[in-house]
Amino acid sequence: MTTSDPLSPEQRRDLAARAAAVLRQNDLGGWTKAAPALYPHQWSWDSAFIAIGWAHLDIARAARELQSLFRAQWATGMVPHIVFNPEASGYFPDPARWAASLSPDAPAGVATSGLCQPPVHAIAAHHIWETAYRQGKAAVAAADAFLRDLYPRLLAWHRYLATARDPEGTGLVTIYHPWESGTDNSPRWDGALAAVQVGDLPPYTRSDLRHVADPAERPTQEEYDRYLWLVEVLKAARYDDAEIQRRDPFLLKDVLFSAVLVAANEALLEIALLLDAPDLDRATITGWIDRGRRGLAGRWHADLGLCLDYDLRAGDAIRARTLAGFAPLVAGRLPADRRVALLATLDSPAFLGNADLRWPLPPSTSPDEFAFRPRSYWRGPVWPVMNWLFWWALGRGAEDDRAARLKAAALAQLAGGELAEYYEPFTGEPLGSPAQSWTAAVVLDWLAAEGEQGT
Repeated sequence: MTTSDPLSPEQRRDLAARAAAVLRQNDLGGWTKAAPALYPHQWSWDSAFIAIGWAHLDIARAARELQSLFRAQWATGMVPHIVFNPEASGYFPDPARWAASLSPDAPAGVATSGLCQPPVHAIAAHHIWETAYRQGKAAVAAADAFLRDLYPRLLAWHRYLATARDPEGTGLVTIYHPWESGTDNSPRWDGALAAVQVGDLPPYTRSDLRHVADPAERPTQEEYDRYLWLVEVLKAARYDDAEIQRRDPFLLKDVLFSAVLVAANEALLEIALLLDAPDLDRATITGWIDRGRRGLAGRWHADLGLCLDYDLRAGDAIRARTLAGFAPLVAGRLPADRRVALLATLDSPAFLGNADLRWPLPPSTSPDEFAFRPRSYWRGPVWPVMNWLFWWALGRGAEDDRAARLKAAALAQLAGGELAEYYEPFTGEPLGSPAQSWTAAVVLDWLAAEGEQGT
C-alpha cells in the first residue's frame, strides 16, 4: 500500500479541468450520459452524483439534471433506473426488451426501464442548495425554486420505497433485481442468483462487451442470462409490485440501498424545513428515518463486524464481505460501540488494512472473499463514486480525519490518469468505461470542498 503527498496546485487545477471536460463532453443539454460509449443513456443514481458535480460549474444545469430525470417518474412514485436517449441505439437491453409500457404506471412519451436504483437524489438536491447558498442571493433564489418544484416528486419517490418496497414495514428496501442495487455482479447476489431457474429466454446480443476490451471486467454470460430472465419475470407481472413480490425468485432486503434511503430522508427532511413543508410531511419523513435505522440495526452481524443483506426467498442473511456491509456508516447516528466495530472492520486486512492495495481505498469486495476478483466490476475493483459516498458519510459522522485521508488517497489515485468507472485495487489500473461522468462529478466536489477547484 502506498500513500501520497498532497497534490500540488497545478495537479489540482489539471484534475479539475479534466473532470469538468468529462461532464461537458457527456452533456446532452438537460441531462448527462453516464459515459460516452458504454452508457449512452441517463442512469438514475449516476444522475444524482452527476448533479453534485454540475453544481460547482453551473447551478441551473445541476438542477436540470435532476428535473429531467424526474420527468420520467412513474405514477407509483418510482424513479426508473434508466431513461432512454431516443437518439442513441445499440444499447442492450433496449426499450423494446424492457417493455415498460406493460405497466399502466409507466410515463407516457418517454422510454424507461422497469427497475429503480438507490435514491441519492434528495442528497444531491440538498447539495445543490448548499452550493448555491455559498454563491449568493441570486443562486439561492434559483435553488429555492428548484427545490419547490422537485420536493413533491422526491416525497412521492421516498413514499414508494417506504411502502411498495417495504410492505412488511421493516425499514429495509426490497430489491427485485441485482441491477437495482447498483452493484450488479457483487458476491452479495451469488446465492440468490444461483437459485434462479432460467426459462425460455429470448435470444440477445450483449452490447457492453463491444466497449470493454477485457470480458473479465464485466459480468459473466451466466449472470447476464439470469439478469435477463428476471426482466422477463418482471414483465410477466406487468411491473406490478404486489405481483412481483409474489412471483419474483430474486427478492432481497438491500442494506446499502436502505442506508442511502435513510441518508436521503435526512436530506429530504432538511428540504422540507427549508420549504416550510406541512408538519405531517416532516413527521412522516422522520418516521421513515427512525424505521430505517432500526431495520439496519437488526441486520448487524457481530462476528463479521458488518451489516448483512437478507434473502427473503431463502430466509437467511447473506454472508458476503463487501462495501455494502458498511451501510450503517452511510445511514449515520450509530451507537458508539457499533461505529467502533465497523471502523475496525474497515481498517482490518479484509479491507483497508490489506498490504497489497495500491492506494488505501476500499475494494468493493474484500480480498479475503472467495468470490473476490480484482478486475471484475463489483467483485473487487475500487469505485471512486463509492469512495465519495463513504467520504461524505464519514464527514457527517464526525470522522473528519478518516474522511480527509480517504479523499486524499482518492484524488491521488485519479490525479495522473483516466477518470475511469473503476480501478484495479492492487495496481491502480483504470477499468471499465473511460470518461465516466460520476467519477468526474465526485472529483469536482472533492476539490471544491477544499476551495481549490481551479476550473
